[in-house]
Amino acid sequence: MARDAQTVREPLEIKQQKRGDLVAEAIKRLITEGNLLPGDRLPREVELQQMFAVSKSTIREALKSLEVQGLIKVSTGPSGGGMVVEVPLDRTFQLMQNYLFFKEVSIDDIYTVRQLLEPELAAGAVPHLTEADFDALEHNMACCSPASHDRRELLRQRQADMDFHDILAAANPNSFLRFTCELVNEMIRQLIVFGNETPRREHEKFGTANVDIHRRITDAARAGDSQRVRELMQVHMQEARTYIKRMNGKLRGRLILDSDIVDMQQRVRSQLATNAPRAPAGDGKRVAKPATKPVVKPAVKPTTKAVGKPSAKPKTPGTKAEAATKTAPARKRRTGSS
Repeated sequence: MARDAQTVREPLEIKQQKRGDLVAEAIKRLITEGNLLPGDRLPREVELQQMFAVSKSTIREALKSLEVQGLIKVSTGPSGGGMVVEVPLDRTFQLMQNYLFFKEVSIDDIYTVRQLLEPELAAGAVPHLTEADFDALEHNMACCSPASHDRRELLRQRQADMDFHDILAAANPNSFLRFTCELVNEMIRQLIVFGNETPRREHEKFGTANVDIHRRITDAARAGDSQRVRELMQVHMQEARTYIKRMNGKLRGRLILDSDIVDMQQRVRSQLATNAPRAPAGDGKRVAKPATKPVVKPAVKPTTKAVGKPSAKPKTPGTKAEAATKTAPARKRRTGSS
């Protein structure tokens, strides 16, 4: 007689999380509940050890895990430790591309997404574009004009064409739409390649068409015509798809290396040095809470040893002159970094 299926089924194995993973989750909770912002520092390693009753190696494993995720940056030395940072786009792109490496993704797939998103991205950016943005758009079009006959320069121009779209993305107040489009733009910039047999005149035609449609989009944006910008971007996406397929463009199937991340960072720094920096529109910064110690619920067994709170209060300057002397350098530092 056949045995009942329920009686022969093997019990599922429940894997227990490592202590380092549990501590990493608890530190994430600390960041969330403490409303920590980029630039805020985590407690020192010894304080984290006392807080979670774990060894130094477990704390370092947890911090390394969070650093790989891009949530913190760990420094060494007497004043070292973990500092909260904004997750960088290039690291997110690397993780996404590593995921897509094992999937079937075509240029048609990419441009189907772009044709849906880019028109809305551009139209939504129009009310928020500044004179600095328009200057950056003009500079980009001048750099991408296909006047060069050097093949490497033509290929570089096709990559620089994406900067035009990144400028529009930075002005759009929808942070999720902006994030998605910037990832797609970086994917195109890094992964689409053209065969050596592609005639130079095809690159020149593509470049001329790009500059022409970018000019029309820029003029419509200056006129404040969001609907016209949406329509032109729709045409642009269809044209770009046609040109890339005609030029035998292909996706490089490869994992993104850390050296590629360094190249991306250098390109972004170079672009920021050329274009006036700006904060994305509509991204209202959170107001930091008062500097109180966050209450954390440890994910591992807490220690019985209490972590003492600092008892010393900040010293009050004895005179107004002393106060002015002590506060002036801080104001100077803030002015210099703006």
